[in-house]
Amino acid sequence: MSASETAQTARTGQATSGGTTSVPAPVLDATGFIMPEEPDMLAGVLADLNAAFGNTLNTDLSTPQGQLAMSLTAILGDAYDQFLALANGVDPARASGRMQDAIGRLYFMSRLPATATVVTCLCTGVAGTVIPQGALVQDASGNSYAADTAITLDATGTGSGTFSCTQAGEVVCPAQSVGISQSLAGWATVTNPVAGVTGSAVESRTAFEERRRVSVAANAIGPLDAISAAVQAVPGVTDAFVTDNSTASATTMGGVTLAPYSLYVCANGGADQAIAQAILRKKPPGCAYTGSTTVTVTDPNSAYNTAPSYTVSFQRATPTPLFVKVTMVASSTVPSTATTAVQAAIQAAFSGDDGGSRARIGATLYASRFYAGIAALGTWAQIADITLGMTAAPTGFSATFGISQVPTLDPANISVVFA
Repeated sequence: MSASETAQTARTGQATSGGTTSVPAPVLDATGFIMPEEPDMLAGVLADLNAAFGNTLNTDLSTPQGQLAMSLTAILGDAYDQFLALANGVDPARASGRMQDAIGRLYFMSRLPATATVVTCLCTGVAGTVIPQGALVQDASGNSYAADTAITLDATGTGSGTFSCTQAGEVVCPAQSVGISQSLAGWATVTNPVAGVTGSAVESRTAFEERRRVSVAANAIGPLDAISAAVQAVPGVTDAFVTDNSTASATTMGGVTLAPYSLYVCANGGADQAIAQAILRKKPPGCAYTGSTTVTVTDPNSAYNTAPSYTVSFQRATPTPLFVKVTMVASSTVPSTATTAVQAAIQAAFSGDDGGSRARIGATLYASRFYAGIAALGTWAQIADITLGMTAAPTGFSATFGISQVPTLDPANISVVFA
């Protein structure tokens, strides 16, 4: 059969060299790839086999010819499934796995690896003691955290710094759960007043597509989206919030007072120097900054004999706990693991592991965001009420975080009541 005849057969399901087939053909048109239903394909294969033997075969599926027809149908269906996956894989809205990675490569992007949980700790001991970078603390579950930078205890014998979990991924570090695991002369105690900012697993399909969409602005200079994309591309940065004040007067936004004509960048994770460099590379010239972290950055332009240096300021996100109270309907079908299951469903929604949006800097979180995950646990999961807030007894149906706050969720802050 020639190439043109083969193409004609694919379109009509009928051979042009004397043969015919009862198997329905797939269609590739403006709406996409449409494959026939497998029961219809099986009926067509059975009809073809029967016709080939003079319509004398018993087409019961328990017969040898029935078994052969099912095998041929399965082979055909698998081939169509693979082509459907390939067709969907070239669409950024549907792509996943290797095909999504290939689309990302067009934008010079690669999937983000798992990140570590970061917890802010308060250390006490003898004044002047230096707790070196890499010093270890441990939480109640046995997870270890290493100091990100050296911490020097001040005249009062206290010092604060961040510690990153030595194991990447979604390791939850509750408040008041860490202690010293590596003794050091002059270091007496360590504690974490609030829960750590939970790390993330390898970047999900949904998160990767959202980052790809945002990254389209990365080639621009000046627009806030370009600055945000550049900061979020810094290794270790898990979130960023970017805005500005284009007026001649100070203005307050999301709990932060922005200086006149200033740029505001709030970042969580990543190295100070790399973040400052990303901001300098993308910001418009002449604007001021609002932020409590200040870094001196040297212009990387190789055309300078003596490169100028600039002072860049930005804000480090403050971990801020969210409290959730779930009231469930009690019944005899509620399993013994119900409380932990509900807490896990809320954690998954909070982190975006359920395919939805994750909690981010400056976000407004709604109680309704957690309904679907809990309801999916089973028919026993009947929700009476969900409230949330930033106090231990939440009463609201939403919680709005400031633009300097990154939400954290400690399992201990998820109250589940069956009534």
